[in-house]
Amino acid sequence: MNVERSIDIFVSMKNIFKTPIVKTLLIIFIGINIILLSVNFFLMPWYVKLPEVKVPRVLGESEYSAIQSLTEAGLTPILGDTVYNDKHAKGTIVLQKPKAGEVVKEGRRIYLVVSGGEQSVYVPLLRGKSLRDAKFALDRIGLKLGEVNEQPSNTPKDIVIDQQFLSGTPLKKGKTISLTISIGSEEGNIEVPDLVGRSFAEAERILNGMLLRVGQVSYQPSFSLLPNTIIDQYPSRGTKLSEGDKVDLFVTKNVETTDEINLD
Repeated sequence: MNVERSIDIFVSMKNIFKTPIVKTLLIIFIGINIILLSVNFFLMPWYVKLPEVKVPRVLGESEYSAIQSLTEAGLTPILGDTVYNDKHAKGTIVLQKPKAGEVVKEGRRIYLVVSGGEQSVYVPLLRGKSLRDAKFALDRIGLKLGEVNEQPSNTPKDIVIDQQFLSGTPLKKGKTISLTISIGSEEGNIEVPDLVGRSFAEAERILNGMLLRVGQVSYQPSFSLLPNTIIDQYPSRGTKLSEGDKVDLFVTKNVETTDEINLD
């Protein structure tokens, strides 16, 4: 019975080892052991026998100089990230790992971080913005508002009409930008006369003599004033205009007149 039982167990185990899953596991197990043995008997002794070197200091050096120094020392320089730093010149090494002075195996990788210098930003489009919005846009990206000049224009007051640098220009953070803002239409040197109470013909003659023009004419019925009498004007008396500007007039008409005459 014992012999037969042993034979049955042997046959069962043999069949188990023939299954695909078990075969795969055996291959993996054997492969791992071969790798471990290779590392233990070949790679590790080779690595241990490698000469050791002291990592040189390359902080502050240029990329080229740092790579040359590390290569000559038997190490492998690896350029990593670039960081923006206004305290270090562009292209110089700001960090090395392992650090200078550490003793490592020959051929060890030394990772280097390079300075990108002071970071630049791009000038935004400021024309058409209010002075307040323009200052906010500059502050947000690290630029500063410089001198603000004023200039008359047809653009509404306090709107930026010109900027020192074109949009898209790269500048260092902290740089100032001068702006020109509108103060509205330039005040002329012709003072608008008082036309109220005068006839339309007289008012037109006065305006023409002052190099001004009649603008929009609006007729309104009146029971107390003669037809074609000026009862109001815009702009009002005393306003400063420029040559060729218009003055709108409000003129009486006969109450029986139903049609309005536009003399503009």
